[in-house]
Amino acid sequence: MIKLTIPSEPIAQGRPRFVSRGKFVSTYDPPKSKAYKELVAQYAREQYHGEPLDCPLYIVLNVFRPVQKSISKIERARRLSGAHRPTVKPDIDNYYKAVTDACTGIIWRDDALITNVKMGKYYSDEPRVEMKVMPIE
Repeated sequence: MIKLTIPSEPIAQGRPRFVSRGKFVSTYDPPKSKAYKELVAQYAREQYHGEPLDCPLYIVLNVFRPVQKSISKIERARRLSGAHRPTVKPDIDNYYKAVTDACTGIIWRDDALITNVKMGKYYSDEPRVEMKVMPIE
């Protein structure tokens, strides 16, 4: 099992941007998404030193968002205990896309190898993303 922690505020994959140049249209990542993917890739390289995996994979991805400052102490305690979970945007699949795209070529050869996923969104005083990667035998 490979464990990876990205100790920074999670950033969801943004919508692609389009640029038209005559007959051609190209797309690019929004700057915030691109910077976050580069950060994730840096942590992946620091924490994983093997060859990229080339087999079916099971991923457990947990996203820990910061708790908003403008809430009551009672609500803050509920969020930190897990009694209240984030049901606000961004969607969890956008976090997943940003992290898995960044790990392609580092932890796995291609993110198409991911066949099973378990994901969760939580609140924490230490915003981060935790991911476990397990080869499926």
